[in-house]
Order: sequence, then C-alpha cells, then structure tokens
Amino acid sequence: MELLLKNLAQWLDKTATNIWTIMVPILFGVGLLLSFRTGFLQFRKLGTALRVMFSRASRRKGGEGDVSPFAAVSTALAATVGNGNIAGVATALYWGGPGAIFWMWICGFLGMATKFSEAFLGVLYREKHPDGTIAGGPMYYIKNGLNRTRFAVFLAGFFAVCGAFASLFGTGNMMQSNQMSLAFKTQFGIPPVITGTVITLFVGLVVIGGIKRIGAVAERLVPAMILLYLGAGIIVLIDNIGALPRAFFLIFEHAFTPAAATGGFLGATIKNAIQFGARRGILSNEAGLGSAPIAHAAAQTPSPLHQGLIGVSEVFIDTILVCTFTALINLSSGVWTSGLEGSAMTVSAFSRTLPHIGGLIVSTCSFFFGYTTLIGWCYYGEQCLKYLFGIKIAMPYRMVFIALTFIGSVVSIEIVFFMGDIANAFMAFPNLIGLLLLSGVLAWRLKEIKEKYPEL
Repeated sequence: MELLLKNLAQWLDKTATNIWTIMVPILFGVGLLLSFRTGFLQFRKLGTALRVMFSRASRRKGGEGDVSPFAAVSTALAATVGNGNIAGVATALYWGGPGAIFWMWICGFLGMATKFSEAFLGVLYREKHPDGTIAGGPMYYIKNGLNRTRFAVFLAGFFAVCGAFASLFGTGNMMQSNQMSLAFKTQFGIPPVITGTVITLFVGLVVIGGIKRIGAVAERLVPAMILLYLGAGIIVLIDNIGALPRAFFLIFEHAFTPAAATGGFLGATIKNAIQFGARRGILSNEAGLGSAPIAHAAAQTPSPLHQGLIGVSEVFIDTILVCTFTALINLSSGVWTSGLEGSAMTVSAFSRTLPHIGGLIVSTCSFFFGYTTLIGWCYYGEQCLKYLFGIKIAMPYRMVFIALTFIGSVVSIEIVFFMGDIANAFMAFPNLIGLLLLSGVLAWRLKEIKEKYPEL
C-alpha cells in the first residue's frame, strides 16, 4: 500500500507540474490584462479598498443579497485564509525554495485585479434561486455576460463541474482537514482519526445551516484568528529580526537564480520557484480560481464596485500580509532547510521562539484556518451543483462533503496537495477564459458605475 501511495503521489506531482506549466502564464497574463483594464486599481485604490472593507456600512444588512458585505468577504476570506497560509507557504519553500515567495507576491499583486474583476462581475450578473437565495459566481457571469451562447453555456457548466470537484476533493476540503490533523499529530501526538472526527463534527454543525450560518460564523472567527496568528508571528519576527535582511535577500536572489541544496532542503530551479510560487499563491488567495465571487455575489452591497474593492482587500490581507508573515518566519528561523514540510515546518519555526506555546498557537490557528476554509468551500461546491442540478442537491452534497472531510484527515499529505493543484487548475481555466472574454465589458461597466460613486 505504501508503494502504491508513493507512486500515486509521484504521478499526481508530474501531472500537476505539466498542467501548471501551461496555467502559470495564463494566470499571470489574465491578471496583467485585468490590471490594465482596471487602470492598475490594486495600487491606486488599495487604501480606498481597505477603507470600504472595514467601514460600518460593510456590516449593514439590507437590500438584495443573503448576507452583509462583511459577512460575504469573511466567508471568502474564511476560504482563502486557510492552511494554504500556514502549510501552503511552507510547502512552496520546501519545493520551490525562497524564490517561490517572490512569485507568490507577483501572483498576489496581479491577483488583486483578478479578484476585483471576479467580485465585480459576480455581483453584476447574479441571479436568484427558486427559494429566493442568491445564485452567483463564474457560472453566472460567464453564461449571462456572454449572452447565453452555446459556448457560454458549455463554459459555465464546465466551471460548475470543476468547482464541485475541487470543493469535494481539492484544496477546499481534504487538504484543509489533512493539515489540521497533521498539526495536532506533530505537536500533541493526537492520532489523525481523532482530529478528523472532531473536525467532521464541527463542520457538520455549521454547513447544514447554509450560507447565513456560514457567514455568521465566518465574520466572528476570521478577524480573531488572523489577529492571533499575526500577533504571535510578530513576536517570532522580533526574536529573529537580525535574520530578516538575509530572508529578504534569499527571496529576491532565488527568484531569478536556482537555490542550491542545503541541510534538508533538496534545492530548486527557477522553474520550480515560479511554479510553486504561483501554485501556492492561487491555493492561498484563490484569485482567478473562481471560488470567491460565489461568496461575494451573495453580499447585500451598494454596487459591484464596492464588492470589487473589498475583493482587492481580501487578496492583500491573505497573500501580501499573512503569507508573507509565514514565509519570513520560516526563513528567518532557518527551519526551511530542516527537511520539514507543510504545517510541521511552521510549527517548528514558532516553537523555536515560543517553545511552550508556539506549537499550540500554530495548531490552533491551523484548526480554525482550516475549519473556516472548509465551511466556505462547502458553500462554493454547493452553489456549483445547484447550478447544474437545482436546489434539491444541496443536502445530499453537504453529507458527501462532510464524509470527505474525515477521509482527508487521514490520507497522505503529498497526494492531497498535488490533487488539489490539479483540481485548482481545471477550475481556474474556464474562469480565466470567461474573465478574458468579459474584460471589455468589465472596463465599460466599471467606468459607468464609478460615475455614480466619485468618492471611490
């Protein structure tokens, strides 16, 4: 069995590498085009985006939509600020070296424009299900934005199929429970089957209630868990402050030159740095993946522009802030060359500065990061299947999602990550095509709506 799993992991790795060799230039190219179409809004309007996100108006309910704008972005952040920020960044360092972080930043800055476009179009083209709840996301802006042509209907359906698969078998479900169980096994010696049982129970208690319960939990947990992680991270960085210049040097140096093997680090080529930076970047911030606009579409927002700006803030917090913290912590502490992978690497980095509570903090954050990601992605997959089969599919889907959460907690880490990479690529492809074809409509409608909100 062990040999079978090893061979399967190698095959999945090779497949993911081949797919992402094609997807990386597409992802960066679409992000660059959307940056031009929006006038590089991610740089000009970042302050405005953060102000909109944290304003009192973002917490108000009222108007069309299922949840407040803040609850919607909390659900989106719940799905993005997950174990990709703890384990995904560490895995990028393990396979791609320090240079992968530079390309993760590039993915993040371009991803701000992509996420803006996704959230904007998600609100612009949303519909209602027969039960009155909101139906939104790439399947709707592809279908409606491209005038319901045969190609548009096919592309929208293809996204829905890939989105449902990624939600059940990819990074939104099995990878999260896998890393949560790994963190508790590494730190406390708790068997994965026990952690998996607890995770499955807690996920089931929330997702059965749908988007309103998911949003209510997310808007309370997400800010608290981010502050806890960043607060502890600041302590670790202060302790390693002398090593920070070297950490930044390594990031920029190995973005363009290979990283040699050292300690438990096997070395990495420039191609690996770019690939794993992009793969872990999209795993973390989901910009271009097409998942987040499903949550943003449910917001009771004044306009698509408001929700688009909140999408910019989402990527900034996730990638530029939280992922950078994890990268600098692992680099400055030296554990990136230890041979550890995933959340185990980050646990080790925190424990060096905070020997008695560091591992507990990371394990706790891993649990809640993963937990909120699980409940967010459950909603994404449900909306994809509702698009394909109608609202009656919701409860059977939730039961299958809960069961797979447990399975993910007890399988191999490599298999889960590589399978998630493949699922992400297939999900992103139809969404990126849709964004490319709708970029002209986006620029036109953005200009039109901006005239109504000159303060933005």
